Amino acid sequence: MSAETTFDVAATPVSLDEVQDRFATWWDGLGIDDARLRFALETALAEVAANIVEHTARADQETGRRYTVRLDSTDRALTAELTDNGLPVDIDLSAVTMADVEQESGRGLALAIAALDRLEHRHEHGHNVWTLVCER
Repeated sequence: MSAETTFDVAATPVSLDEVQDRFATWWDGLGIDDARLRFALETALAEVAANIVEHTARADQETGRRYTVRLDSTDRALTAELTDNGLPVDIDLSAVTMADVEQESGRGLALAIAALDRLEHRHEHGHNVWTLVCER
């Protein structure tokens, strides 16, 4: 059984609250009683969304920076897919490491990688696509 929701938000700091609120509503409707799974996916989702808001360079001058979040639950996995309209991101996820304690930033993707079973990034059709997966 699949439970999917999709929504589009502006790539602004205010959208991060909306993403978390919509995640909570979606999660509550799933009836899954697994705090570890929820924490893993929610943490990774928040970190990747914040990364999009902070770092994605605007490619489309007409509509501004936006991103779409698709949340899906199947018997096998919980998935979040974030698609933004920014310029291509040049990142090697296999090279991501945790920032030093003294640094104020640089932990987001490392936390997402640690929380998930799989984190993937690709650029297709003018969009960055981030796929976050927690296996059940």
